[in-house]
Amino acid sequence: MTNPAFTPDIDAIRSIDAVPVILSMVKHLTGMRFAAVARVTDRNWVACAVDDSIDFGLKPGGELVLESTICHEIRQHQQPVIFGHASAHPIFSLHHTPKTYGLESYISIPIVKANGDFFGTLCAIDSVPANLDEPAIAKTLTLFAQLIAMSLDTQTHLEATKVELSNANELGRLREQFIAVLGHDLRTPLSAIRMSADLLESKTAEKRSLNLISAIRNSSVRMGVLIENILDFARGRLGGGIPVQRTLVDDLQHTLQLTLAEVQASHPQAMLIAELDVPAGVYCDALRISQLLSNLLGNAVTHGSNATPIIFKAYAERDEIVLSLTNQGTPIPAQLMPLLFEPFSRAEAGQRCEGLGLGLYIASQIATAHNGTLSVSSNSESGTCFVARFPARFKWV
Repeated sequence: MTNPAFTPDIDAIRSIDAVPVILSMVKHLTGMRFAAVARVTDRNWVACAVDDSIDFGLKPGGELVLESTICHEIRQHQQPVIFGHASAHPIFSLHHTPKTYGLESYISIPIVKANGDFFGTLCAIDSVPANLDEPAIAKTLTLFAQLIAMSLDTQTHLEATKVELSNANELGRLREQFIAVLGHDLRTPLSAIRMSADLLESKTAEKRSLNLISAIRNSSVRMGVLIENILDFARGRLGGGIPVQRTLVDDLQHTLQLTLAEVQASHPQAMLIAELDVPAGVYCDALRISQLLSNLLGNAVTHGSNATPIIFKAYAERDEIVLSLTNQGTPIPAQLMPLLFEPFSRAEAGQRCEGLGLGLYIASQIATAHNGTLSVSSNSESGTCFVARFPARFKWV
């Protein structure tokens, strides 16, 4: 019965596809009829893989008494041991191992991992003499042993990477769950703040108080946007994408106009120019498309120039609805472009910004959920232009 402690080692060797070929090559190169990979510790000698043509009696998991083997000595000095005719050898004719097992020829190469740990040996034995004087034999078997050691190191690294990835995924999942719960729980006190601001406004006419109430309301609106972004981010990560509910919308243009008006009201310093020509009968989630536009406008207002207008166009092009938003200002840095639609991208790229960096990520996810795309170009001549496209007609399958 296999010692359970060595099952992982046996499985590790078994998973190396090259081992059976290596053992066959060892027999072919040496002319010997038994080859094996052995795990050798300070107490055990365990066969991990065997190619036996002499009925020696060992199978994977089989053990020899450690002290009866030469591998016990190899584990200590970590040098190859080779002899082709034990009974005529000045040292091994007197050694207990050849006598115990009736061996005449023997070769054993240490398998040492990259960190210096001794795993065991690649060995071959036979009861008849063999010509092992050719230096290429020892060199080739040494390369085979190194190949086995490298494969074991690769497995160890892969297992460690899998554990790290699993831990990272679990940490990410817990973090996103925490974000979702936090965002949901923040809604209640935020609603209370908004209601309190409305109540205070109805009970005072004093200008300074009204200004403070307005600041509270504006801040609560901004907090509401941040919370919704957090919730959408969590929904997208935990649920495989931001959910949309597409219906046949006849007034998408009106929805876009309302969104423009809301952004203009909250950013009176911004100059918005809109050219809208959106047909009726568009399959989409109008509220999500409004959110996409709001996020793009918020990005343009924050990072664009107030001295030039933000130009928004919405129109049908063949079978697609196109939303185009252009603003002037400092071009987006080249190193940020590949990260632009990833969450928290500005912070990761070392850019100073307001908010969490989720707006463009969510806008991109909304476009994707509509089977569409969101792209960007940015240069000093043409400005920064975001273009969202999605099918004007969606055929349900």
